[in-house]
Amino acid sequence: MKLKVLGSSSKGNCYLFIGETETLIIDAGINLKKVKEALNFDLSNVSGLLLDHSHGDHSKFVESFMNAGIDCYSSKECFNELDITHHRAHEIKEQVLYKVGGFKVIPFPLQHEVKNYGFLVSHPECGNFCFVTDTHFCRYRFKNLNNILIEANHDINIIDERLMEGKGNPALMNRIITSHMEINTTREFLASNDLSKVNSIVLIHLSDSNSDAERFQREIKDQTGKNVHVAEAGMEIEFNAKPF
Repeated sequence: MKLKVLGSSSKGNCYLFIGETETLIIDAGINLKKVKEALNFDLSNVSGLLLDHSHGDHSKFVESFMNAGIDCYSSKECFNELDITHHRAHEIKEQVLYKVGGFKVIPFPLQHEVKNYGFLVSHPECGNFCFVTDTHFCRYRFKNLNNILIEANHDINIIDERLMEGKGNPALMNRIITSHMEINTTREFLASNDLSKVNSIVLIHLSDSNSDAERFQREIKDQTGKNVHVAEAGMEIEFNAKPF
């Protein structure tokens, strides 16, 4: 399996998990045209779209995905907030197992301004992976993970420095701190999970102004000893159950 990142920031989020015969999409914050281009203009193998929450950088183009024949799975609250009633909109509930094609998906609640789900996903090609973003923290721990996508949005010290220099909006900075995962919280999450079977850790949704991608990547690699990637538009990596 391959992971192709089409966007991983406040400008738009979309992740493609491309297997030999089927593809899973998480988030619809990128124009469907770019998704089609990434999939060689063939959507026939797309098993479904997981939508974590209603904010525009994750959901802006969701209706165009459904109109193109892609089933979307999200919370009742998310569909209500987006005012969506569509025959391809499927409500999913937290801590319930769902099958999306050959992918097994368990949604779990995160801590954000609106109803937001993380996802525990399993597929024979990629093994087990968790997807966690747009949350202050994650209280769940997972067994037998093979890959991890985890938010590393900001560093509180960078925010404090920018505020002291008069470069940040205090209200916006407070919103970021209370609704997105800080790098030390990311590190605590990784330290509390069994990483013995993990192949890759992908750091997602880094803030343009309040993060340090190179340092974050280096620190997480030093901490875990794993392959660590920083998600950015256009990135493509192997995303398999086993290293080779």
